[in-house]
Amino acid sequence: MRFSVKVTLKKNVLDPQGKVVQQTLQNMGMDTLENLRQGKYFEIDIKENDEIKAKEKIVDMCKKLLVNLIIEDFEISKV
Repeated sequence: MRFSVKVTLKKNVLDPQGKVVQQTLQNMGMDTLENLRQGKYFEIDIKENDEIKAKEKIVDMCKKLLVNLIIEDFEISKV
């Protein structure tokens, strides 16, 4: 079973890397760009037949290692 995990900074957290990318793109002439934020993406294959159990395990992985819960949010989707 395969899941995707999208990790983004919480809305109130500054994103300096995203700002640098945004400014660089705007300096390259992409002046219609209003905002850009950076994140992380994971694709995870897991040996589990029960989708609910599999998702619980993915949530556990996120909470223990993949996501900094203080400054990041995450979203899990089955692929």
